[in-house]
Amino acid sequence: MSAGASIDLIDKSAAEAFQQLAITTDRFERYDNSHAVRIATIADELAKIFHLARHDRGSLRVAALLHDLGEVAMERKYIQRDGPLTEEERVDLSRHPVIGEREASRVGADRAAQLLVRWHHESWNGQGYPDALRREEIPLAARILRLADCYAALTDARPFRGALTAEDARRELVGLAGIDFDPAVVNAFLSLEGVTELNSFAKPPAELIEDSSKTTSGWNLFSSYEK
Repeated sequence: MSAGASIDLIDKSAAEAFQQLAITTDRFERYDNSHAVRIATIADELAKIFHLARHDRGSLRVAALLHDLGEVAMERKYIQRDGPLTEEERVDLSRHPVIGEREASRVGADRAAQLLVRWHHESWNGQGYPDALRREEIPLAARILRLADCYAALTDARPFRGALTAEDARRELVGLAGIDFDPAVVNAFLSLEGVTELNSFAKPPAELIEDSSKTTSGWNLFSSYEK
């Protein structure tokens, strides 16, 4: 399935604007591939399994495209920093879903999408943020977005770490079922087949050896899924 297959879930002009924002955000976050659109496609495949209504799938797609807006806004504060963040700075950066909710509102996302952006780091066990929601307190679409975001991040390279293979990333998700992720959403994810966006961008060993000799910039300031 192509990354744009579910674009008709939302207004065409809005979809184009949100996708352009996603492209800009991905570039700032140093993703070489279409991270947000990839998440939107994976999330929509999961939404179909759970029979989410069409308007809910549209809100989920918008949230997937805009979910990193708050992270970008917060990272700009620390872009000149070198070295690890202090605990105070990490707490500050954990506000990025709330900032993202505000930014999603500013660019015209519907209220449901805004809330999904706010809650895409809530965890099944209640240890997530910003509201420490747990289990079914977290809307199903937010639980789906959480998993799709994590999988896409794990299987794509960043300047500070390589990509996991699809098999290794799935093992990570299974290991976190009942902790970070809704076990039912994990099981649904494991059933997905034939979705191009599930392919990993992990490099062969020879390429990893070559990359290891290169220095990285100071972009390892913050990541939702630090290893």
